[in-house]
Amino acid sequence: MSVHALTPSQAADPLTQARIHLAAAHRLAVLHELEEGIDNHFTVTVPGHDDRYLILPFGLHWSEARASDMIVFDEAGRTLEGEGVVELSAQCIHAPIHRITGARVVLHTHQTWALALNMLQDNRLLPANQTAAFFHGHVAYDDNYTGTADTLEEGERLAGVIGDKHVLFMKNHGVLVTGNTIAQAYRRLYKLERVCRAQVLAMSSGRPLEVLSDEIAARVQAPPVHDRHSRAERERLYFEAMMRVLDRELPGYAG
Repeated sequence: MSVHALTPSQAADPLTQARIHLAAAHRLAVLHELEEGIDNHFTVTVPGHDDRYLILPFGLHWSEARASDMIVFDEAGRTLEGEGVVELSAQCIHAPIHRITGARVVLHTHQTWALALNMLQDNRLLPANQTAAFFHGHVAYDDNYTGTADTLEEGERLAGVIGDKHVLFMKNHGVLVTGNTIAQAYRRLYKLERVCRAQVLAMSSGRPLEVLSDEIAARVQAPPVHDRHSRAERERLYFEAMMRVLDRELPGYAG
């Protein structure tokens, strides 16, 4: 089996690993149809810092993202390392959310099925299947679309809405997912799109949904006592598997 693995020096350097994983997440979003070309934003806090962030410079297509392309920016929108600039709404949304919530990773997209759900007056994600149950109680809702983000105050407002949740539904706009690692956050984003698609498809049948109880959803979220794999290990294995897919389908992200 072909296995993508970071070299010992890459794995030992958190910054290099963050750059590679961030580039991989952008390319995976293309394969999974979660992106809009050069728009939307993925950011990660620079290891060892709390006030500077890695991002793909505006203007590059997500399919061509490379680790070496990533720039470092701050909340003022200044490029501190690398070539290129941060897009305004990325600065205004992501930097305050990182700062206020403490999230290390912030992923924001207008992915199709999540956006379709967020176009509805009642856009709540229902625990109507096993995977959706994992999101139950972890989704915040911003029901007041105010236009494109062009001030840091808008990011601060969104940070207040998301609070301690790790998913934000943005009515008439899209979704935002946070995480401690890129592997964790991207896995959440990927699964979120799949459960949104399942709910929209089920709703389109016109028949009532069978929604799981809070008790069952909590049971689904509780780690099994005898599980051989921790949540963190599952996230790592998932992302490593996805990088192997990239090595076959869209290689070059680690460069």
